[in-house]
Amino acid sequence: MDNSRANPHNRGEDGLPHREPPECTHPEARRHVFEDAELGHKVDRATFAKRQVALREALLAAQVELGTRKDLAVAVLINGVEAGGKSESVAALTTWLDARFVEVNAYDAPTDEEREHAPMWRYWRILPPKGRIAIFFGNWYTQPIVERVMGKGKGRDAAFERSLEEITRFERMLAAENVLLVKAWFHLAKKTQAKRLRALEKDPDTVWRVTKDDWKRFKHYDEFRAISERAIRRTSQAEAPWTIVDGSDEEYRTLVLGETLLSAMRARLDRPTDRRAAKPATRAPKVDEKTILTQLDLTQTITDAKYERRLAKAQASLARLTRHPRFRERSLVVVFEGNDAAGKGGTIRRVTTAVDLRLLRVVPIAAPSDEERARPYLWRFWRQLPRHGRMTIFDRSWYGRVLVERVEGFAAEADWRRAYGEINDFEQELTRHGAIVVKFWLAISKEEQLKRFKEREKVAFKQFKITDEDWRNRKKWEDYAAAVCDMVERTSTAIAPWVLVEANDKKFARVKVLETLAERLKAELGHE
Repeated sequence: MDNSRANPHNRGEDGLPHREPPECTHPEARRHVFEDAELGHKVDRATFAKRQVALREALLAAQVELGTRKDLAVAVLINGVEAGGKSESVAALTTWLDARFVEVNAYDAPTDEEREHAPMWRYWRILPPKGRIAIFFGNWYTQPIVERVMGKGKGRDAAFERSLEEITRFERMLAAENVLLVKAWFHLAKKTQAKRLRALEKDPDTVWRVTKDDWKRFKHYDEFRAISERAIRRTSQAEAPWTIVDGSDEEYRTLVLGETLLSAMRARLDRPTDRRAAKPATRAPKVDEKTILTQLDLTQTITDAKYERRLAKAQASLARLTRHPRFRERSLVVVFEGNDAAGKGGTIRRVTTAVDLRLLRVVPIAAPSDEERARPYLWRFWRQLPRHGRMTIFDRSWYGRVLVERVEGFAAEADWRRAYGEINDFEQELTRHGAIVVKFWLAISKEEQLKRFKEREKVAFKQFKITDEDWRNRKKWEDYAAAVCDMVERTSTAIAPWVLVEANDKKFARVKVLETLAERLKAELGHE
C-alpha cells in the first residue's frame, strides 16, 4: 500500500510524498562515512612520542618551504562533534609549527555586522595569503548544518542544498586560486560523546567548555549525524576531500590531523609547476561587424535645460530612496566600467552629490597590491562590500579579470574563462542577501576618445588623467571591445544586468545613470 496516498499530509519538505527507504539487510548497504571513526582507534604513548618527532620536523620543513615559495596558501577546516578533541588537536598542531605564520580563526554566531553581509563575507575577509597557513574553527559548514537541523520552515532543506552547492563552487574556486584546503571532521559515537561531555562538566577546569547549546544539540545527535554525512558526501571533491578523524583517543586524532596536513602539503609542494603561461587572448574571427557596442547610438545628446532639470529630479529621487526605511534592510553596490576617458569620474561625482556621504563609499580600483595578489582575486572586493543601508561605488571592479587581465595577458586563459561563472556566483550571493547590484558600462567611440585624450594633454589640471598606459590601451581597442562583448554576454543576468550607457555626450550619460539608479531602487524597494 502507498502510504503517501493513504496519508496526504505525509510529505517531505520539498512537498513531494515522503516514502521510507526499503528495509535492506545487506551489510554493505548500511555503510556510512563515520563507520571507520567509530572503531575505537588508539595509539599508545610510546608510539606517539616516536612518530611525533619525525612528523614535527617534516611539518616545519614543509611550512618553511611554503613560506619561501609563496605560491600557495593553506586553509585547514576543523569540523565535527563537540568534545571530539578538535581544540586539543589543533593546539598540539600549532606547537609543532612556527606559530608566527599560523593564524587560528574561531567563529561563533554571526555578529550584527556579519548578518548584514552575505554569509561568506566573514570568511573571505581573513583568507590566508600565499605562504601562510590558516586554521578555521566553526567555518562555512557550521551554520548551514545547524540551521538545517535546528531551524524551522519548509524551505530549510532547499536552503541547505543551495548552501552545499555554493560551498562546492567556492572551494573549487579557492583551489584554482592556489589555496590548498585540508578538511578534517572529528567524530565521536553517540555514547562516547555523552560520556565526554559529562566528564568535561565534572572537571572544574573544563566545565566552561560545555554549554546548554551543546546538550541541546546532543539531543539531535542522530539528525546532526545524518545531515553532516550528507554534507561530507556532497562536498568531498578531488580539490578538497574530507578526512574523518576518530576523536576518541588524543594521541591518535592528533597524529591523524598532523599527518593529513603534511601529506596534503607535500603533495602540492612536490607537484611540478604546470600553470599555463598567461598570454593575451586572441579574438574570435568576425563574420560581420555587428556587436552590442557597434549597435549603440552614440549620437544621443541632451540639451542643457533638460539636463539640469532631469539630473536634479533624479538626484532628489535617489536621495529620498537611500533614506527610505526599506533601504535599511538592503544595500546598493554600483559598478562603473567603461572605455578610458568615458566620463566615469564625472558621473560618479553626480551620484555622490545626491547621497548622504555617511552612507556612501567610493572604491577606486587600480592594479592589485602585493597583499591583494597574495590572495584570490575576489578577496579585495569582498572586503569592501557595504552593510545594510549603505552604498558602495566601485570605480573599476572585479571585471578587471575578464577585461584588462584577459587582454594584457596578466591571467591565463583558463583563469579568466572560469571567472565568468565565479563572478555570477559572487553577484548572486550578494543579491540573495539583500544587495542591489547595478552595473554600468560607459561607451564612447574611438574618435571621441582620441578627442578627449588630446584635450587632457592640453589642459593643465587634466594632464594627470592621461598616461602612457592609456595610449597603449587605445592600440588594443578591438581586443578590449571583444572582451567587453563577451563580458556582457556571459555576466548580464536577471539579478545583475549590465546597463550600456551611450557616453559620447557626458551629460546624456550622467542623466541615464542617475535615472537608472533611481528607477532600480524604486523597483527594488516597492515605491519611492
